[in-house]
Parts: sequence; C-alpha cells; structure tokens
Amino acid sequence: MSDPSPREGGPESAAGRFNTPGRFDTLCVHAGQSPEPVTGAITTPIFQTSTYVQEGIGRHRGYEYARLQNPTREASEANIAALEGGRHGIAFSSGLAAIECLAKAVAGGGHIVSEENTYGGTTRMFRQILARLGIKVTLVDARDPAAVEAAIRPQTRLIHLETPSNPLMRIADIETVGAVARRHGALLCVDSTFASPSNQRPLALGADVAMHSTTKYLSGHSDVLGGILVVDDDALADELHFVRKSTGPVPGPMDSWLTLRGTRTLHLRMERHNHNGMLVAEFLESHPAVRAVHYPGLPVHPQHDLARRQMTGFSGMLSAELSRADAERMVERTRLFRLAESLGGVESMISIPSVMTHASVPEEARLRMGITNGLVRFSVGIEDGRDLVEDLEQALRTLE
Repeated sequence: MSDPSPREGGPESAAGRFNTPGRFDTLCVHAGQSPEPVTGAITTPIFQTSTYVQEGIGRHRGYEYARLQNPTREASEANIAALEGGRHGIAFSSGLAAIECLAKAVAGGGHIVSEENTYGGTTRMFRQILARLGIKVTLVDARDPAAVEAAIRPQTRLIHLETPSNPLMRIADIETVGAVARRHGALLCVDSTFASPSNQRPLALGADVAMHSTTKYLSGHSDVLGGILVVDDDALADELHFVRKSTGPVPGPMDSWLTLRGTRTLHLRMERHNHNGMLVAEFLESHPAVRAVHYPGLPVHPQHDLARRQMTGFSGMLSAELSRADAERMVERTRLFRLAESLGGVESMISIPSVMTHASVPEEARLRMGITNGLVRFSVGIEDGRDLVEDLEQALRTLE
C-alpha cells in the first residue's frame, strides 16, 4: 500500500486545471481557493445571498441567482474536483440527491445496474422511486464483473458501484467494471464515500463519475448534509448542471463553506482514520465474541489484494458480526462510540444496520447479502486509538 501524500500535480492534473500546483495534501488546502479580491481574506467568504444585482438587462458579473451560481459552492466544487483528479465538481444538497440527478440525466426511461450492497437509502430510491420515472434497476453482487456484465441490457445507461460497500465492505474492481461499461456504452459511477479521495480516486481507475456523500469524510465534522459528483467529460457536466438547475437540489452556502473547511484537513484526518480503523479491526478480529470482521485492510478480507491495488488506505469504516443479543448489548454499552446512523466524522460512531441504516431493505435481501441482525457497523474516528480499543473492550467484557 502506497502513501497517499506523494501524488503529483503536474500540467495535466486537476491541480493544473484549477491553477493550483502541488501534491494531494497541498490540493486539500489550496485547490479552488484564492484570496478574496476586495479585502484579501484568506478564507473563502460565505456568500449568503439568494440573488445578485445585475448591471443592466442581460448584463451581469456571471452571477444571476443562487440556485444557478454561488461563489462559496463553486470553491468547494473546484476543491473536491481537484482532489478527485476531475475537471468538474457538481455539488448537491445530499448524496442521494447527487445519485438521483445522475440517474435523471443519463438513465431516464432506461436501465441501471447497481451493486446490491449499497446504503439502504440508495436501495430504497432505486427500488421505490426511480421505477416511477420509468428507470429500471437490476441489483447484483458487483464483486463479480461477470455478474455485472450479465445484467446489462440494450437499455442500460449506467452502472453504479459502491466500493467499499455499506456495510459489508465489499470491494468492486473499478478498472474491470469500467471496461465492461465502455464495451456496452454505459457510464460507470463509483460511490467512493467510504474511501474518500485520500484513499481512492475512481476516475483514475476508469470510472466516468466519482460520487460522494460530502456529509461524511469530506466534511468530516458531522455538521453538514451534502453530496457531489465529479466528472471529466464537459458534455456530461453540462447535462448534470442543467438537471440540477432545473430540479433545484443545491447545497446552501453555509454547508458549502463547512465542506470546504473540512476538505482542508482531509489528508490529516484520513491518516488517523486509517490508523485507527486498522487498530480496531485487528482488536475485533481477535475477540472471541466476534464471529467475523469485514475490513479490506485485513489480510483475511477475501478482496484484500484488490483493495491494496486500488486504494491507498482503508479508512475507519468496518463491520463485525456478533450474535444479535451481543450486538444489541454492545452498542448500548460503549462510552466513546456513539450510537448514530452517520459516519466519517471526527468522533467514533456505532450502529446496527439491520434496524438503522438498512431497515428499509427487505429482510430476505438483507440476510441473503449477509446483513444479519447481529452485524455491527463502526465508523472509527480520530480519537486516540488506544482509548477506542479500551472502550470496545469494556463493552464486550459485559457480554461474558
């Protein structure tokens, strides 16, 4: 596994396109930003406005209405696009809004092939909402590229991966599935929320779209709701902007500013998330009450080698299987791990997907995938890892 810090900028990189030289860590701090021209403020201002005064009929300074343009949002979009190595960032009011916009833009009346082990809200939207718009969705185990290809129809417009997946930490081969998508004239979108651009960059592996819930690692402080799509193709970016403008799911300037503040420390936070995630995974793997641990950084993970090839770190996301009774007792006995449904914040969180994040997924489908009633999901924060292990140790001790 390589260190994420030496990634180069260079004339053909997003750093060059956004006029920001430097490697990944430098892009986190500077990409998409410059001193405010009137006062020289070093921090991008929060343009808390709904509209802009125009100089005359048909004459303005590039800003007409906040649903169309906002300088704070644009700075955040440019920053994240640079981190993903893409030309265009299009931000949304949530991760689900980002996925919905992409589906409307490219798959209207068509067909989508998606990884089955996605966030429960994504599955709910695919199963219960997109069908109303004439979009059909086939869910597959995308760990097998042949299964993805077998599900493709003449009407397939989009392949949607979530890797690592939520909550079983499945790994899909982005490069191989990207080749499948190109053979069939479909676009490949990768929800890389669990990895962040610090650990994985889908566009460099052949994806057409990199997607994130910016609520999670990118913002990193559990105080934002948002999503983003990053693309290279100009025409696709134009279409996504058009659909967003026409349907309105934009993030507000305050959320955009908080996201930009978060990405400035992404590289530092992810180093600690990666370290603590491994520490907790190794502890849980050794505990007798834990039946299995799902973490791609562990050599026992069935796709560990693939994860090492396409990721530079494994984040703080993992899940573990216990008995149902042990799982329920443990999540209510932790002191530092907070029982909550989100993830990717500086604080550690714990949840039971079957009754929380994935409660809307039909039980038969959940159990078939392996989302049992005793599966516990961990979002390991940036506290001292030793304290986190001790917290889990005391919570598990009560089960004996």
